[in-house]
Amino acid sequence: MSVGVDVTLENLWIRFGDFVAVREANVNINGGDFFSFLGPSGCGKTTILRSVSGFLDPSEGRVLIGGKDMAGIGPNKRPTALIFQNLALFPLMKVWENITFSMEVKGASTAERRKRADELLDMIALEGQGDKLPSELSGGQKQRVAIARALCAEPDVLLLDEPLSALDLKLRQHMRTELREIQKRVGITFIYITHDQGEALTMSDSVAVMKAGIIDQISNGKAIYDDPATAFVASFVGENNVFRGKVKSVSKDTAIIETNRTGALRSRISSAAQGTLKAGDDAMLFIRPEALDISEDTGSSDTRIRGRVHHSEFEGQSYHVFLEGTEGKEIKMTLTNRGEDRMYEPGLELFLAYDANQAVAVPVGELASE
Repeated sequence: MSVGVDVTLENLWIRFGDFVAVREANVNINGGDFFSFLGPSGCGKTTILRSVSGFLDPSEGRVLIGGKDMAGIGPNKRPTALIFQNLALFPLMKVWENITFSMEVKGASTAERRKRADELLDMIALEGQGDKLPSELSGGQKQRVAIARALCAEPDVLLLDEPLSALDLKLRQHMRTELREIQKRVGITFIYITHDQGEALTMSDSVAVMKAGIIDQISNGKAIYDDPATAFVASFVGENNVFRGKVKSVSKDTAIIETNRTGALRSRISSAAQGTLKAGDDAMLFIRPEALDISEDTGSSDTRIRGRVHHSEFEGQSYHVFLEGTEGKEIKMTLTNRGEDRMYEPGLELFLAYDANQAVAVPVGELASE
């Protein structure tokens, strides 16, 4: 098994004329990690990948691979391999020829190439498929061939630019597991670009969430989801109910937020904001739909929300209940299907309870939907 190398971005800026595509990115990727850049289209994540691969020079800052500054080193000289969205398999070459193309360029014999192709086909669970053409393969099989071709070049770092985006949902979910297993098997550093939160959270050791050229947060998937550093991260990753207001009081790592919708609500303060969020500050409080549940208690509480049902939706494993809080703004609650009917009539008043530790408060900021 290979040992992946570290990749470091030091104060990386990338400009196109007056437009800043990436602003002051500082990232340390541990060797052998599966690292994802997650963000909406146009946020700069693919630009970062191109700078690591050598197809784009930084305007400022450095890219280091294995501790070596990559300045002046072209794509063909870097210890990286890149998998594009369209996979770019050669349609008239057999699968085994596609996989070992890098060996052919280096002058390897047919026997050497065939032996290596068979090893890689076995690793990607396509044993015996080497003599097929790419057109004879399914989308998922083509994806695995593209991975094998990249691995055949024996890179220290594999760069993947939204490689699953063209696949249907079930195949994409299946390939997440396959890709992570392959990465663990080969042990090299993977840098993955995606706008799909499920992909990033499922596969990655660490995730960098980006917006408009800026990295808002770098952490593991659980922390990104449960402990967002900014309003953008909280609203971009997964679903969230947002309550705007002012901090009424702070006690250690919890706060009471006087919200604009349902009065004073208690919340945990995001780790990134602890020590800085104080009474009188504008803030946003986020509660995920799955953190809400029906409360039988209708008394006042700083962990209870009142609203009238607007409509309900059934999605097999879950019921989604949409309520109108004060000012008519929507609140979403997600309930697990446990065999009972949770389709509530429009107009019904409900009290929703939550655990304050499952709510998070951050300084006021831009939402992903804005």
